[in-house]
Amino acid sequence: MKPGVLYGFHAVTVRLKTAPESVEEVHVDATRRDARMRQFVQRVQDSGARLVDSDDARLTRMSGGPRHQGVVARVKPLPPRHSLDDILDEVAAAGEGPPLVLVLDGVTDPHNLGACLRVADGAGAHAVIAPRDRAVGINATVAKVASGAAETVPYLMVTNLARTLGELKERDIVVVGTSDDAGQTLYELDLSGPVALVLGAEGAGMRQLTRKTCDRLVRIPMAGAVESLNVSVASAVCLYEALRQRRAVAVA
Repeated sequence: MKPGVLYGFHAVTVRLKTAPESVEEVHVDATRRDARMRQFVQRVQDSGARLVDSDDARLTRMSGGPRHQGVVARVKPLPPRHSLDDILDEVAAAGEGPPLVLVLDGVTDPHNLGACLRVADGAGAHAVIAPRDRAVGINATVAKVASGAAETVPYLMVTNLARTLGELKERDIVVVGTSDDAGQTLYELDLSGPVALVLGAEGAGMRQLTRKTCDRLVRIPMAGAVESLNVSVASAVCLYEALRQRRAVAVA
């Protein structure tokens, strides 16, 4: 995918909402004028971004594929995300409850990352962390699959994942890794406090050093014939169990 391009209604709409000054121009399918497109076009016009009528062939070339939904935007890069320390300090200052962090070790597929970011946003995770050498960065495919979450959830690529996990532990954040051979299940662990949930890529799992750095290991119980879940599905199971426990504590 080409840098500086977003496509799909959700991804472009969120950028228009959160950083309209970064949107240089928006290309739309001139043959599509249904209610959803009319509403979207009005949003573009209200934002002040340049609106360009295009055809499907041009939109496909710009986005790198046919799944653009008739919407492609040229955008300026956003400023770099805050550091992890800044994010955690902001969480503490805002009184948003204990930190909830998702750590992805070895997720290189953009569709998986996009889905993980979407889940992280929905569950209220404060950041997603990945190693710089074994992860995919934010690109147009990730942004499309994330449906806007790539704009709202801080995604931090770090040079040394084990060291970063150590820094989380220094802040009294419990680092919980997921492993199929763990003795304890996810549902037996208290996730209502400060926690970082670590998931490896499907199949390969976490690297050995990452595994050794974790405070606790848990497994997601599997009742059927398949041995594991896709990493984005596993992320959803883990993050929403943490969210469930936190809400239960809050109303107790």
